[in-house]
Amino acid sequence: MNTYFISGLGADKRIFSKLKLTENINIIHIDWIIPNKNESLASYADRLSKVVDLSQPFALVGVSFGGMIAVEIAKILKPATTIIISSTMLSAHLPALYRFAGKLGLLKFIPAQFLKSSNKLTQNYYFGTRSSSEKTLLSKIIKDTDPYFLKWAIGSILSWENKIKPKNTYHIHGTNDKILYSKIAQPDFVIENGTHFMVYQNAEEISGIIDKIILDNRTSC
Repeated sequence: MNTYFISGLGADKRIFSKLKLTENINIIHIDWIIPNKNESLASYADRLSKVVDLSQPFALVGVSFGGMIAVEIAKILKPATTIIISSTMLSAHLPALYRFAGKLGLLKFIPAQFLKSSNKLTQNYYFGTRSSSEKTLLSKIIKDTDPYFLKWAIGSILSWENKIKPKNTYHIHGTNDKILYSKIAQPDFVIENGTHFMVYQNAEEISGIIDKIILDNRTSC
């Protein structure tokens, strides 16, 4: 089955590099496009969805910000299944601090370049990187992230409004995620001690979950 992978905020397919999936899953990575000025997350997802081949059943997999994009695409295109990892399905599940900051419009006062200039100690703490290779990958991802895309994406998250859980949508989350945490969200699959970087750190376990979800839903299509 064609399975479209959407990376995290500003990142690329490197975050999925350790996943080992069954050969029955055809991995297709979706690249980011330039957002329009003041574009909403839902509108952006609609434009991004144009790359999906609708002539056959397909699945979506999104991590972090990409998970929210996947949810919005799923609302439009009705995939066989949608999997979000280290992400949020409903806007009400975003951390209260984020929603509060969005209502106050605080982001507009922060320069775009400043958002990616946090020190490595802070980055590694929040993302939960452990090994030197993980820290190196995170540094490269942050370095390669366009600061203006980063600011737009953060703003679109803070103003996101979604109350719909698309059909056949599954949530995989870690118990030690320090970026997207929620006391009221109820993930379908919980990774003990999983961090926001767990799609890379816990790739074997997450690969098994993705395989099972997609293959089970493929047989029911």
